[in-house]
Amino acid sequence: MGDLLKIEKPLVSVNWLYQNKDAANLIVLDGTIPKVTSSKLNSGPETHQIIKTRFFDLKNIFSVQGATFPNTALISNEFEIEAKKIGINNDSCIVIYDTHGIYSSPRVWWLFKSMGFKNIAVLDGGFPAWRKAKYPTEKKQTHSFIFGNFKANYQPGKIINSDVVLESISDSKKQIIDARSTGRFNATALEPRKEIRNGRIPTSKNMPYTAVLDTNYLKNKEALKTIFQKMDSDKKSMYFSCGTGITACILALAATVSGFSNIAVYDGSWTEWGSLTHLPIKK
Repeated sequence: MGDLLKIEKPLVSVNWLYQNKDAANLIVLDGTIPKVTSSKLNSGPETHQIIKTRFFDLKNIFSVQGATFPNTALISNEFEIEAKKIGINNDSCIVIYDTHGIYSSPRVWWLFKSMGFKNIAVLDGGFPAWRKAKYPTEKKQTHSFIFGNFKANYQPGKIINSDVVLESISDSKKQIIDARSTGRFNATALEPRKEIRNGRIPTSKNMPYTAVLDTNYLKNKEALKTIFQKMDSDKKSMYFSCGTGITACILALAATVSGFSNIAVYDGSWTEWGSLTHLPIKK
């Protein structure tokens, strides 16, 4: 069978994936979710996928159903069970993509990282880049696979709650970075959810997730380093927030590519913070 495929970086190219597509332990996951602010240019759901893709249902399976706030991460034993159901093994090599380019795929990557799984990467450029390279696709379908033996090894601190964020406001060694648009951050644009207060977490800084992207791709390492240098990246830790915990993971990916390791994602993000009236806000 040969050596098992290993990924050394958090991001891989479509060329790399194509060259390694026949590896015995490779699993390709589609973690697409609709964008909150969908564009009229979207032509509806994608009808094709990378060959042998498995769907990672971020909304309906890998988030707590009926939770107070959207996209709440599963606890480790529930995540483990669901990962086994889609055939994930301890020795799997996972590449995750989405049909937007880079949008929800980093969220899937970060969830696996929080469960102690390291042999995983995001596909740079996502499905649009795969199509552009004219690599083979298939009509969307569900493949059969053997129940996996994945074992979660939960990593405390990678996904944090509002209590941790609240404590960090007055901690000079921690920087909160908000991935929302500048308008939402400055409260000059309303939140898409009308019941949520407008504003930002005190002491937080704004880095719209689009700032680390070049169309469908993540910007190169040097460009990302320059961006993070403006965010007090010399601090001990960086906590990423957004609207519902999705695009914060894009910043977590960008920070990881840049060489940072003391990072965390605020799971509830602004949807939680702006809903809980006891938490302070700044406008």
